[in-house]
Amino acid sequence: MQTTNNQFQHQIEVWLEHIRVLSVEIGPRGSTTDGERKGSEYCRQTLERIGLSPQVEPFKSARSIFQPHLFASIAMLAAFAIYPLFGRASAAFAALLAAITLASDLLELSFRDNLIRRLVSKGPSQNIVAIFHPASEPLHDLILMGHVDSQRTPIIFTSKAWLATYQNFTTVAFVGFAVQVLLYILGAVTQWSWIWPLSAISALCAVLLAAMCLQADSTPFTRGANDNATAAGLVLTLAEQMKTEPLEHTRIWLVCTGCEETQHYGAIDFFRRHKTELQHPKALVFEMLGCGGPAWLIREGIIVPFHADQGLVRLAEQISTDHPELDGYPTHITGGNTEMADALRLGIPAITITGLGPQGEAPYWHQVEDTFDKMDNNALARNYAFVWNMVQALDKN
Repeated sequence: MQTTNNQFQHQIEVWLEHIRVLSVEIGPRGSTTDGERKGSEYCRQTLERIGLSPQVEPFKSARSIFQPHLFASIAMLAAFAIYPLFGRASAAFAALLAAITLASDLLELSFRDNLIRRLVSKGPSQNIVAIFHPASEPLHDLILMGHVDSQRTPIIFTSKAWLATYQNFTTVAFVGFAVQVLLYILGAVTQWSWIWPLSAISALCAVLLAAMCLQADSTPFTRGANDNATAAGLVLTLAEQMKTEPLEHTRIWLVCTGCEETQHYGAIDFFRRHKTELQHPKALVFEMLGCGGPAWLIREGIIVPFHADQGLVRLAEQISTDHPELDGYPTHITGGNTEMADALRLGIPAITITGLGPQGEAPYWHQVEDTFDKMDNNALARNYAFVWNMVQALDKN
């Protein structure tokens, strides 16, 4: 480990400074807030100082990841209230409303456009994008992506017990909503009297989900040192190293995204703008690298699962085998997503390099305690070495 620390000592110092500026000097960087804008501007200025020509790419984003699910809860409660009013007519309308709501919420969880997404409040955000050209002819593209924004600090993230409760409850709630749709369709046809009282279970789930969303949106934003100043800072640090050690055949896209925490509006906008420009692309996404790792995600998702590209998984496994001193391992997320999902949806091979624990443990995830003093230099050194080896291997291949 000491060899790794010595090899990348300068890079770790640079990386730590980026994390410090983002999480201490700028501080909380909630999606679409002035803090996020300042964080993005810092990334732009840093890339410009390196000698690149970063572009600010503005877009509109939802202000909250919780608001769509609040709207879904309200709509399911409305369906419950409407169902018994006018016999078959109101039952049929309630079934239609519940079905549209369920479909919209599932589309939201898979990062696709939907009716609820069009109704939520939105604000301005931005991606910072720069391109680094290789020393020789470019043969393929590699996207290095880390988000700038930080999340709120709801009670559901304050402990392992609360997080497990939240993860289990969301599954129960969506099963309940699906059952409510089926019951109401059945009720519109049969008018059986027991259907509406039974659907009260789903209505209770909607009340609890709405309360969870309201509580979450009332909490302050985290300073986001681990999640995710480490990722944006790593993109900036790698840019500096590539200035002195350019790759041979890989064109690098350096992307510091906004609004990842509101269901990946920044990554979605980046791929929408640039998909046709990309040449045989692959994507490395960075998440929470300051306290553990290196690890690579093999699976993630909330209800809708996403699996990392198997070729990139094999490469991560090979690097871990070749460099046992880095202690690399696979992991997974239950109840969360990273921006690799946005690349995978478009058929772009992607994987997330992260500091999650082997069972998906996320240090200080969406907690007030996610501050700069928690950064672990040894973890940063291991993660940096792992990523740099992966970038070089992709260039050689």
